Amino acid sequence: MISLLPTLVKLLMGFLCVTVFYVNHGDSSYPSPSTHDPIRRMALMKASLQTLRTVAASTPQGPSPSRVHHATEYGADPTGISDSTEALQQAISDAFISRIEGTHLMEGIADLGGTQLHLDGGTYKISRPLRLPDTTGAGNFMLHGGSLLSSHDFPTDRHMIELWSKSNSFMYEDITLKDLMINSNFIGGGIAVINSLRTTIDNCYISRFTSNGILIQGGHETFVTNSFIGQHINVGGDHREKNFSGIGISINGNDNSVSDVVIFSAAVGIMVQGQANIFTGVHCYNKATGWGGIGIHIRSPGLTQTRILNSYFDFTGIVAEDPVQLHISGSFFLGNAFVLIKSLKGVMSGLTIVDNMFSGDYTGVQIVQFDHSNGHYFTTIDQVVVDRNVVRGMILKTTVAKGSKWSNGTKWTVDFSKVLLFPDLIQNVQYTLQAAGSSFPNHILRNVSHNCVTVESDVPVSATLHVLVDQSMLGYV
Repeated sequence: MISLLPTLVKLLMGFLCVTVFYVNHGDSSYPSPSTHDPIRRMALMKASLQTLRTVAASTPQGPSPSRVHHATEYGADPTGISDSTEALQQAISDAFISRIEGTHLMEGIADLGGTQLHLDGGTYKISRPLRLPDTTGAGNFMLHGGSLLSSHDFPTDRHMIELWSKSNSFMYEDITLKDLMINSNFIGGGIAVINSLRTTIDNCYISRFTSNGILIQGGHETFVTNSFIGQHINVGGDHREKNFSGIGISINGNDNSVSDVVIFSAAVGIMVQGQANIFTGVHCYNKATGWGGIGIHIRSPGLTQTRILNSYFDFTGIVAEDPVQLHISGSFFLGNAFVLIKSLKGVMSGLTIVDNMFSGDYTGVQIVQFDHSNGHYFTTIDQVVVDRNVVRGMILKTTVAKGSKWSNGTKWTVDFSKVLLFPDLIQNVQYTLQAAGSSFPNHILRNVSHNCVTVESDVPVSATLHVLVDQSMLGYV
């Protein structure tokens, strides 16, 4: 009835206008009604409208169809002066009541139908983590549009927003945290996503944490994108840099993605423990290597399965432990930033470092280095390709190299020891001996030890030796 009221009013008013127009038309050829008829009709119309208003007012109003909950409607203080923990927690609890009956996401996870908690552009102080209800699973929920500030008594071992259930089963799916500024006030961490499915963290600014900006543990497919993360707010060259601590993003799980993210201060930009993770468009200038910082630390020895693409390592580099299936390409390493391969059990397999740019200060820093500090040297080396990298002001290291040497005699040696990555590991050689004049000498590959290739002929000849060597062919026929 309520929904039809505007339409009925418009129809009745239109009818009234037509009636009045007819009465005032003096030139009509039809007989005119008496002057009392229009007045009577107008009186009847007024009475009908009053009846409609009375019916509408007496009809009970149903619940609002909106699934958007506003923080201020629950008494949260958008100025950040008063503690808003209870109000925000109540808003989250109410949002999780709005379930779509008869539908669910993963088994046991109810569909909230796109329910949102809107922070209305306010800043809210909280004294304990904001947690999602964990009595029953739910998903398709968004928290967005404002700022959170830790109070001085916030727990030091917790995160400001926690997707964390006491149950070992999956409780949350398709949760979106978007357009948020999170200030941990140098107490605890920013966001914790634990054992959750398909979580999105988008356009968030996370600062002043002491543990983790973002912690991802277990679960499946957390996407972090378009975000800025840093312990101390700066744009590089900060006088406090040597004291930066904490981890920008800590990942202990599989199948996660980090894209278009800047990590501007932390001891470690991204710590990775798990497989099948991908990092694209990441800019790390969190803490320079010279101060002990690491851009991305991959701690998945024996089975890495990680891809780092089109990223920017700004005075801080990559550390990988016993990497097996690790791909690094299309990235820019500035300020002597390099890739360090650390040996735990001496295993390196399926490693590709290709098509990157390296820029340094001409102080003799190699673009790829090894760490044998625990006494284990790399003994299992298979399918390692370091090639097609562009280097300026640093020392090029590669597993594929070409060289030429001219000599007038019976022996030619091309020395690749300065450029090849491994000290004594030429797996494949292709060579051509280009002789001058009409001579046709017999020749043979004599030696490939210590990364030097030697070819010898049966008679003296003026010739140029062209050689292509490859250290990555172990395991191929």
